[in-house]
Amino acid sequence: MAVVVWIVEGTWRACVDAARAHTPADADVVLLHVTPADVPGAAHGAFAGLLGRGHPAEDRPAEGWGRDPGTRLEHLAATSARQLLQDAADRLDRPCVRTERTGRVEREVVAAAQGSDLLILARDGDRTHLGPHSLGPAARFVVDHAPCPVLLVWPEPPPGLPAMPSPPPRHTGGAH
Repeated sequence: MAVVVWIVEGTWRACVDAARAHTPADADVVLLHVTPADVPGAAHGAFAGLLGRGHPAEDRPAEGWGRDPGTRLEHLAATSARQLLQDAADRLDRPCVRTERTGRVEREVVAAAQGSDLLILARDGDRTHLGPHSLGPAARFVVDHAPCPVLLVWPEPPPGLPAMPSPPPRHTGGAH
């Protein structure tokens, strides 16, 4: 059995615990972290477009001035992803593969799940109520486009049934 576990800051523990509880011990588990490309990309663009112009080295006011901040953001993101994946692997406590990807998060998750038997992810929206709003845009896209079965977990105890939205009023009459 091939299982992909989407590792996200704040919800990864629930996903790893679900993998431990709901997959065989001999499953091929991939812990997946995706870093969005847009933040370093924006920093690269800002540096190239505005911040990197017209400042000779001798006129730079501080150490690091004139260096592309996007590169620093990429390094910080990679370090954070590696630590998160290491923490997840330690919690899983069984053999696994750690995979880091960069790009459009929801599309990278769907692509990584290709050929898998199960994808495990956590709700990423409003988790104070039951229902569709408990999924944010990324998780909704992944659930809608996953090429395999999905196990969707609550990262904390789910709200009770009273948190379920009321049904819409029932229309009993004819056309008005």
